[in-house]
Amino acid sequence: MRTLISTAFVSLDGVVEAPGGEPGYRNSGWTFKDVEFLPEAYEIKGREQEEAAALLLGRTSYEAFSPVWPDMEEFTDYRSMPKYVVSTTLTEDDLVSNWGPTTILRSLDEIAALKETEGGPIIVHGSATLNHGLSDAGLIDRYHLLVFPLLLGAGKRLFSDTDKDTQKLRLVEHEVYANGLQKNVFDVVR
Repeated sequence: MRTLISTAFVSLDGVVEAPGGEPGYRNSGWTFKDVEFLPEAYEIKGREQEEAAALLLGRTSYEAFSPVWPDMEEFTDYRSMPKYVVSTTLTEDDLVSNWGPTTILRSLDEIAALKETEGGPIIVHGSATLNHGLSDAGLIDRYHLLVFPLLLGAGKRLFSDTDKDTQKLRLVEHEVYANGLQKNVFDVVR
């Protein structure tokens, strides 16, 4: 079974919306505007590309990343990696042609089936709505969180507000940086 990893930039109050400057959110770009950049805090982002075997995105994140990431040097390892986009509305014609193989998945059941295939870890970037569904369905195995020392108030959250049983996590890696950023890697306890 493949490991499904959710990775996110998250504020201390759980907001994941528009960390890199996506339009439409009042605090857009909060990861770069309000916290000093320290390269060592982002080491995990490079490691994720090296360790992942596939990239899974929701439609909104795919539409934000696909016009930009294929040409960015920082995301070179994702270029040829298989990509899966979860959407009930996208068609093959909506997919970009310069970002390697991309498959559209229509349901959480298809993601569960993908996890049963052979291969390395599948990583999920952004994709707040998708994360809610994946978490609620018990499909996430690990979280890579860079927690920013910010309270953003309103905004899309990483975790759903579904009333469900407690889900225990095991902290397997952590570090605190001089700028207040925290790296927390959690395995989901089953």
